[in-house]
Amino acid sequence: MANLTRMPAVVIDNGTGYTKMGYAINSQPQFIIPSAIAVKEGVGVRTARGLDDLDFFIGDEAMNATGYSVKYPIRHGLVNDWDLMEKYWEQCIFKYLKCEPEDHYFLLTEPPLNTPENREYTAEIMFESFNVPGLYIAVQAVLALVASWTSRSAGDQSLTGVVIDSGDGVTHVIPIADGYVIGSCIKHIPISGRDITYFIQGLLKDREVGIPPEQSLETAKAIKEQYCYVCQDIVKEFNKYETNPNKWIKKYQSLNNITKQPFAVDVGYERFLGPEIFFHPEFSNPDYTESLSHIVDNVIQNCPIDTRRALYKNIVLSGGSTMFKDFDKRLKMEIKRSVDDRLNLNANSRVKPQPIDVQVISHHMQRYAVWFGGSLMATTSEFYEKSHTKAEYYEYGPSICRHNPVFGKMS
Repeated sequence: MANLTRMPAVVIDNGTGYTKMGYAINSQPQFIIPSAIAVKEGVGVRTARGLDDLDFFIGDEAMNATGYSVKYPIRHGLVNDWDLMEKYWEQCIFKYLKCEPEDHYFLLTEPPLNTPENREYTAEIMFESFNVPGLYIAVQAVLALVASWTSRSAGDQSLTGVVIDSGDGVTHVIPIADGYVIGSCIKHIPISGRDITYFIQGLLKDREVGIPPEQSLETAKAIKEQYCYVCQDIVKEFNKYETNPNKWIKKYQSLNNITKQPFAVDVGYERFLGPEIFFHPEFSNPDYTESLSHIVDNVIQNCPIDTRRALYKNIVLSGGSTMFKDFDKRLKMEIKRSVDDRLNLNANSRVKPQPIDVQVISHHMQRYAVWFGGSLMATTSEFYEKSHTKAEYYEYGPSICRHNPVFGKMS
């Protein structure tokens, strides 16, 4: 054990769209690759260790492979093909991280409400196929809470809070109390980074005629990432663009991939209307009208009453789609307004309600919060104490991973 603890743990965060992986001693993942695998059509994928079994690619290589079928072993955060997942991990470990798995403890991530059976399958693969000495499976939302500790004082590090995790394909609002996910109160929101890209693409299609059709989605994505921000008042923002267009309207320039001729796009209202669909989803989806701030407030109100004040005080942002400028300020303003309106309704009651502190936590590791939280966890001695070991696995079986002990506060 003493020698193993000196070797950095491997941290792998497998998401639906992308996998982040690296060693726990680092502040950022060493590799970020698509969670995709390319295999030969008609070839069995079971690990027989034959020549056909080695003929596959993962990540960006999988996306560019010709003559192969591209598959995604993870859907909506959950593994749906374990044979492909084992192959994927195999190349993550040997080709990208270039490590001997029997020399490193491993920290893997899981979505909220992951089934115990899935944890058992993960344990079987890690202990039997890769012979790892120790394994810890951490809930992604809890790791996002841990990552937010970098933005606050040591006395304000809590494992109680609400995580708003928004990536390219899905957004979740996840309440956590003392490190345990309150599963019955989790809410899924049908607005994510991809929806913002499609919305901006539609706005540009109505106005800009110079964009090559085959590059319209790529152009919308680039504009979203380079120019978009969240405004505090949409009416005032429209007025700003009307009164001073030279200051606010930007110009995006690129090349036509086929003709190699340059083209330019004026970027106006799209800058703030794109992220606005988090707060006015009916702009892009007439069937869905509940704003993100309203959902967060409802999630907290559905939680046990003795946790609510702590949850309002620790609303943590995670994922690339929460990185828009002033996203945290707008969210705090709207949640605070809902809370204050509710308190004012009870102002005439016999017991005067105490004000509620609302805090939305933004920090510099937000984009890779889950991986970074895992990296922080895996550098502590408590990580090695709480991990399931190979000896425990062979004595008790994969059922040991049905439950993963929750860490206390880390110094």
